Amino acid sequence: MKDISIIIPTFNEKENIHRLIKNIKKVVPKAHIVIVDDSIDNEIGKIVKKNKYLRVNYYHRKNARGRGSAVLFGLRKNFSKGKKCIFIEMDADFSHRPVELKKNIELFKKKNYDLLISSRYLKNSKIINWPISRKIFSKLSNILAKLVLRVNVSDYTNGFRIYSSKAVYIILNKCGKIGDGFIILSEFLLALNINKLRIGETNTIFVNRIRGESSVNFKLIVNSFIGLIKLFIIKKRYKIKK
Repeated sequence: MKDISIIIPTFNEKENIHRLIKNIKKVVPKAHIVIVDDSIDNEIGKIVKKNKYLRVNYYHRKNARGRGSAVLFGLRKNFSKGKKCIFIEMDADFSHRPVELKKNIELFKKKNYDLLISSRYLKNSKIINWPISRKIFSKLSNILAKLVLRVNVSDYTNGFRIYSSKAVYIILNKCGKIGDGFIILSEFLLALNINKLRIGETNTIFVNRIRGESSVNFKLIVNSFIGLIKLFIIKKRYKIKK
């Protein structure tokens, strides 16, 4: 069985982290969990240290740099060229349900994907407890991303994903220069699509957070739209030379 690394970017998620780790370990007990924390304090680190979890690494970045760069940081810390590994990114607020991990990993392996996206917009998917404003913004963002980037997926902006080692190699060599936040999710997708990697989607139940606080704000939204335009202009740069 390939090694599994689960990258979890956190920002003020101390109310969720203990329960999240316990739930992940019930489903994939041998997974290596990597927490990249941009909180001002290191309360999450104290929780990790107190509970002495096995196969859990905690990194505290003193200056908040955003979700996208946190995922890149976690991937870089755990990627080893030539070593086969499955990399998963997911949020800490339970909008990405740990119970889905097992079936997602099995599908990823069965289909030999390089990227598997848990899509909120497939027929059997559900979005629970989202305010109408978030639903409208998310839908419009995905429509715009599809028009601009032309990748054949339904969800460009959900950060519940599985990557192959091949995909992570391309991401670490080509991505991370366009901006931060959720635009990096579209950047990853574009880079992998241009290099003709196998991309698939699976249904998911997306549950809006009930604890902690959201990192989505107006500035992040504006930067994401600007980032899409930049991606369209420079997309040919993501091709890996052979």
